[in-house]
Amino acid sequence: MKNKGAPARISKWVVVAAVLVLLAITNLFSNAFMMLMDRDNFIPAQSSIFSFEPYEINQGSSNYWIYGQDRKNYYYFSYESPSPYLFISKSNDCPMFNRQDYTTWCTAQKGSAQ
Repeated sequence: MKNKGAPARISKWVVVAAVLVLLAITNLFSNAFMMLMDRDNFIPAQSSIFSFEPYEINQGSSNYWIYGQDRKNYYYFSYESPSPYLFISKSNDCPMFNRQDYTTWCTAQKGSAQ
């Protein structure tokens, strides 16, 4: 008689391994944790929970992102209610562009509220 439980056990381990790899190679866990800890945090509509990476975080009482990036864009959290963030393509032609100074973002676009 064959052991019918072995393939089910192997497939469970494959699923567990796939989830661990997904958590390790994406920003899913850190972004989900960030949004759970502070309800004002959000992922820009042009990005995703898998690829958005905050690279400057407010150090005050709230830990929201100030600047972030993904594969295509840079983002700045502007605090303005109709357009809470700005974004610009990583392949922009702005003279003196500085990813940590939104005033140098010559072609920035406004992101819409979620």
